[in-house]
Amino acid sequence: MAEVYSEIALDHFRNPRNAGTMQNADGAATVENPASGAVVSLQLRIVDERVVRAKFQAQGCTATIAAASVITEMVSGLPVAAAVAVTRADVETRLGGLPPTRKHAVALARDAVREAIADFRSRAGA
Repeated sequence: MAEVYSEIALDHFRNPRNAGTMQNADGAATVENPASGAVVSLQLRIVDERVVRAKFQAQGCTATIAAASVITEMVSGLPVAAAVAVTRADVETRLGGLPPTRKHAVALARDAVREAIADFRSRAGA
């Protein structure tokens, strides 16, 4: 059975937003799903406890790239506390849903944000 993606998810896969790397990020993380081999690297620029910019690189399936792209849009502009509170359901809803076998991609993107914020906090001594 073919996996069906929403037009939103396909658009983020075909035209990823905020793809690339960021020099001198305030927080960064790379997370991997050992079962699938998917990897998401995420960098954040944080000013006054607010995410002002997010960049990512991803290797994996359509859902992995789409989830990483959409989460960078979701967290940009948010206070750090709100960005860390973004849930898997929030990301999946924003993508218009994902096939059941691809929901792991949302967890990977969400974990990358949480780990990048933890990195920021550890660098800031918080």
